[in-house]
Amino acid sequence: MIEEFKSCTLCPHMCKVNREKENLGRCKATNKLMVALASLHMYEEPCISGKNGSGTIFFSKCNLSCMYCQNYEISQLGNGKEITIEKLAKIMINLQEKNAENINLVTPTMYVPLIIKAISIAKKNGLTIPILYNSNGYENVDTIKKLDGYIDIFLPDFKYYYNGLAKKYSKIDNYFEVTTKAILQMYKQVGSPKLNKDGIIEKGLIIRHLVLPNYIENSKNVLKWIHENIDKNVYVSIMAQYFPTYKAKQDEKINRKLTKEEYSEIEEYVLKLGIENGYMQELGEHEEEYVPNFNNELEIY
Repeated sequence: MIEEFKSCTLCPHMCKVNREKENLGRCKATNKLMVALASLHMYEEPCISGKNGSGTIFFSKCNLSCMYCQNYEISQLGNGKEITIEKLAKIMINLQEKNAENINLVTPTMYVPLIIKAISIAKKNGLTIPILYNSNGYENVDTIKKLDGYIDIFLPDFKYYYNGLAKKYSKIDNYFEVTTKAILQMYKQVGSPKLNKDGIIEKGLIIRHLVLPNYIENSKNVLKWIHENIDKNVYVSIMAQYFPTYKAKQDEKINRKLTKEEYSEIEEYVLKLGIENGYMQELGEHEEEYVPNFNNELEIY
């Protein structure tokens, strides 16, 4: 019995549903862990994937409803398998045995109490590699505080500066206020990135931002906020991999990829701000092939 599930407030939606009785809130997660894929993933930032790959665990469901989600099969459609806490701990150990650079928890928000238990079990059984929390950024500060001491690396998205865009494309209110508070708490816990001798991150905050077509001012303002409010040593990962998928094809503003002109404007703005640390994805890099193949099979385990 998980106390936090009796009246769930793990994310900012504050649904207060009793997940122990299988009542469903906004994210539609139950009281069971649900995982779609666990594998070595080579398409993260270089300091995360390294040479061996990031030990990535994709959790099913999501507390956002992004109409352009590249992982919509699991975030929106809920594909995946129910597993136990013990199984999750074993998956972490198995990924470490396969020489993963880290354990990469993707969209973990809905399962934080269960993940904490799994991390504790895994560490008792020899888990030593860093734990990475890969999140959409729409987080409850109190939930992030629960992770203090369990998470080494925070990798949040920072999608929107304008709440109107968040409402239109992800069906959420107050995204900017909620996400910036969460990011500041993450930074308070882990600070700026610390890399080992091989250039692999061991601890710290990396903020991701996906550039959307036709919304270059949104991206500029996100980057400006990061530059003005976070330590200059924090890494920023600016992604150009957007392509219209899921329901995005129905929207005239985002039913295409970025143009070279749009991304060049972002590149120039980054130079103007003086952002020095992080990554800018090459336009066209990864794109469709970046999306993992969710076949509902955890074959390697």
